[in-house]
Amino acid sequence: MMEIDVRRAGGGRHPGVWFDAVMTIAAEEEMPRAKRRSSLIRSPQFSSLVILIVLLAVFAIADANFLSPLNISNMMAFLPELGIIALGMTLLLTAGEFDLSVGAVFGLAPVVVMLLVQNGGVDIGVALLAGLLLCIAIGAINGLIVTKIGISSFLVTLSMLLVVRGAALYITQGFPLKSWDQPGFFVTLLAGSFSIGTFRFYTSLWWFIGLSLLAIYVLRYAKLGNWISAIGSNRNAAVARGVPADAVKIWLFILTSVLAGLAGMISAFRISAASPVAGTGYELEVIAMVVVGGTALTGGRGTILGTIVGALILRSIRNGIVLIGVPGLAYNIFVGVIILAMLILHALLQKNAARS
Repeated sequence: MMEIDVRRAGGGRHPGVWFDAVMTIAAEEEMPRAKRRSSLIRSPQFSSLVILIVLLAVFAIADANFLSPLNISNMMAFLPELGIIALGMTLLLTAGEFDLSVGAVFGLAPVVVMLLVQNGGVDIGVALLAGLLLCIAIGAINGLIVTKIGISSFLVTLSMLLVVRGAALYITQGFPLKSWDQPGFFVTLLAGSFSIGTFRFYTSLWWFIGLSLLAIYVLRYAKLGNWISAIGSNRNAAVARGVPADAVKIWLFILTSVLAGLAGMISAFRISAASPVAGTGYELEVIAMVVVGGTALTGGRGTILGTIVGALILRSIRNGIVLIGVPGLAYNIFVGVIILAMLILHALLQKNAARS
């Protein structure tokens, strides 16, 4: 609290004046704190976190095994793989675009890697690099068509989904391939496991944590993050201020595709199989995670922490409904209801914020 000159405030002769001045300044300092708390409570991330806590409590009460070390370990085995894709999708959605081909890229990348190793005799490290280069090419094609030709990202990436999935099925004749399971550096790097007490996790969790921290820094503190949000909010205004909108979007498409391919490779190493149909439907599930977390579908507002919460929500639902006896096929019903509820809640919060 700032110091006050008592004499200037008249406190030498009137102590009450000094006291009133102190209280006035204290109240003024308290107002920004109250505004921050109010803003936090009205934020989409906060509402998503509340929903996550409620879901965890409901499933834990319904089945005591929900919070058991074994079940938590099972949930955390798969969550980082989808979460890694969701990080890229968050940045892309914040810029006002999205990618429907990520699920197909998730399946194609490890298939190409394993074909190169098994049929081409290529070293596993070189094959992994080739798989990532393929992902870069797919993302670049998406980005170039969207930005330079001006076709909607929905149509472009939907077409790419069909091309990539068809390619994966064609080169494998629809059969899954045995993944690389020989002990070595790359297996440990991508699919190694470790234990913390009675919990067992995979190294994909470290990948997810590290990439999440990097994405948080980019979106919140780096100039690139400001560019991404500006492009999503008003592209023309951003370009007028010198933001290279097309270049940023192209690189975001590339990043999203690379993260999808990386997640696919991690999954293939973990389960020792590369399937051409792996990742089917993941594009919608990833978008759901991002939207439920509070990122705007229309662009301009993104939150990595919200995406992490969204990923936890959807994986908890998928796991919890099976434990309490609900057929797994009903998962999509729950996801649809949650997405609708979150969209409505976010819209209401935005209206209230605008009024305030």
